Amino acid sequence: MPSRIATTDYHTGGEPFRIVVDPPVPIPGATVAERRARAIEDPEVQGLRRVLCSEPRGHADMYGGFLVPPDDDAAHLGVLFWHKDGFSTACGHGTMALGVWAVESGLVAAPETGSVDVVIDVPSGRVSARVHRERARVVSVDFVNVPSWVIATDVAVPTSRGELRVDVAFGGAVYATLPAAQVGLSVTPGDLGELVALGREIRRALDGTEHAVHPSDPRLSGVYGTIWFDDLGGTEGLVHQRNVTVFADGEVDRSPCGSGTCARLAVLAADGRLPSGTVLRHDSVVGSTFTGTVLGTVEVGGRPAVLPQVTGTAYRTGQHEFCIDPSDPMVPGFQLR
Repeated sequence: MPSRIATTDYHTGGEPFRIVVDPPVPIPGATVAERRARAIEDPEVQGLRRVLCSEPRGHADMYGGFLVPPDDDAAHLGVLFWHKDGFSTACGHGTMALGVWAVESGLVAAPETGSVDVVIDVPSGRVSARVHRERARVVSVDFVNVPSWVIATDVAVPTSRGELRVDVAFGGAVYATLPAAQVGLSVTPGDLGELVALGREIRRALDGTEHAVHPSDPRLSGVYGTIWFDDLGGTEGLVHQRNVTVFADGEVDRSPCGSGTCARLAVLAADGRLPSGTVLRHDSVVGSTFTGTVLGTVEVGGRPAVLPQVTGTAYRTGQHEFCIDPSDPMVPGFQLR
């Protein structure tokens, strides 16, 4: 374990994102996807991840990324996303934070008033963060994701609360989505404990089934999380929902979830609820908001897919130099859940 680890921390809609610009351990590979696969098997990289998202330096819901070279010169950077349980394939809130960091750090030149695209290679493909500034201040970021589509609808899932019906969609990662009202709950802090417990059940029940399989890249297979939503109505041209995404092993996204919003856009588009020009207002369990739109449609593996865009912004919360004392018995750290 290196003696010092430097990070720059942001939050997007309340969800943390810890950026390690220069990972102090090597992460080899020819592509970002290959580096992720190797990182999963590398005890040094896993140790670095654990020390940054375990107490006392992190917490069970910490999220972050190791910067790595992009796949080619057409992108500005590459990133490996991580959390307490491993390395994810996608992260929309992290992509937004990286866009803001790239502009604020000077890695990508941006006009004082205007927009610039920060192109990022992630394990699920090439994405971009379109950073908008006014008077040298970032005011919003558009996360333009990989194509997203519905994998299956009305899938029966056995749980401790009986059989539930979910839709499964890909938004850079695979999500199960269902209304919280289906179990008599709502997306509120008071119901969060039950939503987390049931979300873990649903993910485990679906993971490893045919609904968790990516059609072309097995490295992207597996159910990443469960999205609970409340339908709050809307007006002409607007769909208003509130959601909470329970991902990995019971982690809670404080933001409206970037890649999860893309999965919801795919489901709503397939349901005919997102005609041209319609916006999804996606609120989170802590009251933050993303907006989502469909930029266009494509086909992936013979099935229809949407090109999603999710808009939010990110704010720097701190810069850290973590110290690792070789005699510290609590390295890499601990988690109470």
